[in-house]
Amino acid sequence: MLRRSFFPTVGGALLATAQSKKPNFVVIYTDDQRFDTIRALGNKEIHTPNMDRLASRGVAFTHAYIMGGTQGAVCVPSRAMLMTGQSLFRAARNTGSTPGDKSEPGPFHMFPEVLRQNGYQAFATGKWHNGPKLFARAFGNGGNIFFGGMGDQLKMPVQDFDPSGAYPKSAIHPSGKFASELFADTAVGFLNGYKSEQPFLLYCAFTSPHDPRMAPKQFADMYSPDKVTLPKNFLPEHPFDNGELKVRDELLAPHPRTPEVVKQHLADYYAMVSEVDHQIGRILDALDRSPHAGNTYVVFAGDNGLAVGRHGLFGKQSVYDHSVHVPLIVCGPGVPKNKRSDAFVYLFDIAPTIYEWAGIAKPETVEGESLTGLLKGTRKQTRESMFYAYRHFQRAVRTRDWKLIRYTVDGKETLQLFHLAKDPLEMTNLAGKPEYREQQEKLLAELKQWQRKTGDPLA
Repeated sequence: MLRRSFFPTVGGALLATAQSKKPNFVVIYTDDQRFDTIRALGNKEIHTPNMDRLASRGVAFTHAYIMGGTQGAVCVPSRAMLMTGQSLFRAARNTGSTPGDKSEPGPFHMFPEVLRQNGYQAFATGKWHNGPKLFARAFGNGGNIFFGGMGDQLKMPVQDFDPSGAYPKSAIHPSGKFASELFADTAVGFLNGYKSEQPFLLYCAFTSPHDPRMAPKQFADMYSPDKVTLPKNFLPEHPFDNGELKVRDELLAPHPRTPEVVKQHLADYYAMVSEVDHQIGRILDALDRSPHAGNTYVVFAGDNGLAVGRHGLFGKQSVYDHSVHVPLIVCGPGVPKNKRSDAFVYLFDIAPTIYEWAGIAKPETVEGESLTGLLKGTRKQTRESMFYAYRHFQRAVRTRDWKLIRYTVDGKETLQLFHLAKDPLEMTNLAGKPEYREQQEKLLAELKQWQRKTGDPLA
């Protein structure tokens, strides 16, 4: 429910004039959306006209990733990294996103919090999986906030904004309509009613396309499992114990997986993507109609990937590409249109990018790299390699052409080595082969460097 308090006025014409020059930000975050679910970026089986619109208006990062997860609900540390601009272990530890971690948290700043300290209004709607206390610290306003991880899209338990920050369970009420529609309604209402001279941040975090896969009929009817292509790296079962074969996500389909079941899940998944795409379009339309369109940056991203049948898996609890590779598109003032960047980037690079756009010095706790150089064309790359981790079971490192994954499960170590230049779907394991031993050792050394750099407890 929107309130007039969403749009406070600012006293003093001088302050209003100074602040009006600052850019606005709209950050749109989807839930469990894999990187290859946007038509404009290559998937011709899916319908995403509004994500396509974003891609035509800005720069799509084709090699954007999360660093991984410290728990089965990967979206919790993913959102912690996004907000803080910190790498996995520090962001998770500092925000309490690692179950059972009793270590002392360090300092951190969330970008909505810093924007507020610098004259911005920060408004949020949708999913917040990092607890009411951090939400109250980050945002000065909001509406229809969901503090859980998943649920029935038609009965999502949401709360109105609570200025006290208490958010008691007694204040929870059901969404009353499909969650994506409700969150889009709230975001559109904010844009339609914003009259302040202060710059703003609008953060809209959808719960789609996370399961349960229950898209409204108009979107479900768009996809037939008979016309969905089975992934080339489909497997009936994962070839060995990766440490997390019985997590909730892996029980969404029977074992062994069958092509028919996987194609049905993919059809339902695509329908959810198209459904949330429609709601994103409503937000973009409202922004286009508003007086803020010319001075607003839009950042669109997904919080993590999803297997849905690849490698015999269904969830995101792995460090395969399908689980850590995510969509990321940015557009706004001065951003080139309809461009693609293959630079290695993490989602925690978004925070320092926003700071730079806003003319705010990034906090010392930020580890991400601003994307502005890539957008301006003054830089082509930010990193030569990428590091991924999942709980204490899995660690991985990749370069442009190679990827190494190390599993430690019940005291047993398993290695996978993929030549990504020839095997981008990670299907042929070259680990242990004498002709690749030098490459394997080189990547193991790179992995250890990343572990030390990021404060990995297993370093």
